[in-house]
Amino acid sequence: MNFSDAELLDLHRLLVETPSLSHEEAPLADRVAGFLTERGARVERFGVNVFATAGNGPRVLLTSHLDTVPPAPGWTRPPHTLSREGTRLYGLGSNDAKASVATMVAAFLDVLAHGGPVECGLLLVPEEETGGKGTEFAWPALKERGWIPAGIVVGEPTGLDIAVAQKGMLILELTTEGDACHSANATALGARNALRSLAHDLVAIEAVDLGNEHPLLGRTTLEPTMASAGQRRNMVPGHAQAWLDLRTTPACTPAELVRRVQERVQGNVRVHSERLLPCECDADAAIVRAAQRARPEARLYGSRTMSDMVFFRDAAVIKCGPGESARSHTADEFVEESELLEGARFYRALLQVFAAEVRT
Repeated sequence: MNFSDAELLDLHRLLVETPSLSHEEAPLADRVAGFLTERGARVERFGVNVFATAGNGPRVLLTSHLDTVPPAPGWTRPPHTLSREGTRLYGLGSNDAKASVATMVAAFLDVLAHGGPVECGLLLVPEEETGGKGTEFAWPALKERGWIPAGIVVGEPTGLDIAVAQKGMLILELTTEGDACHSANATALGARNALRSLAHDLVAIEAVDLGNEHPLLGRTTLEPTMASAGQRRNMVPGHAQAWLDLRTTPACTPAELVRRVQERVQGNVRVHSERLLPCECDADAAIVRAAQRARPEARLYGSRTMSDMVFFRDAAVIKCGPGESARSHTADEFVEESELLEGARFYRALLQVFAAEVRT
């Protein structure tokens, strides 16, 4: 018997009403593992990661994350209570990404009930919002034991549009040095002001050539996001710092981007993080064709937001799920009931079509 719509909504409520901030997901992981085990699924644990398998046929992996960010300021409802208003279901994580988790579980349980038409892996991970012991740990563990799927779906709120590419993220630290002294004496002493130097560099980076436009991902972008300098109002700072957030495409390697930024500034550029590289799936991959057949109205696009898709760069992977990205991390986050039901239908159809695509 298929997992019913009522059971899907009940599961979504359970997920939302079990708090699971990043690094605090263990209670929810235990509940989900127990939920799947009670229904006869083969469940394994990789730390807090929950991995279950069911069915026979071509291998496909459905994966999403259990964790949420902390509640944003401005919530008007209890964030860990599912509140219904009309067709909207409010709650922290209701959209990102417990809607994907619930609907993927529904599709997985249908495979379990019918024994196919695929061998479906379900991977539910912690720490997606912060990085750490989630997909980055579990995916290598699955590969090491030889469980390699022919296609992967990362569940994130995309409006059920199909992301076949995703930007990477390069984080740089820009620092400038000066001569700390009393501000009243700075001109007479010819003191260098690290804050003024940093300001000049932040203007200069607007002219950095960030490479050609990618057909799906557009151009690499560069945004200063944090800056700090100074200890007192009457003291010229001897050190200033800014963080630069680059959302990257395959047009330039991280090393080339660092070189281009350094050429434009007087300060020093240091790489803080370069491990999150852009990724792109072949548009002719079976998982892409299956997703398009399962939802012909969906658009193929390149995503500028980061997700665990980045860790599947060596596989045929798409990012697709119910809900809308614009609602993520907002106060009074919600998902439409219809989005949940449609998401479950989509994943079920995708698994059916994927089996046929792989076989042909």
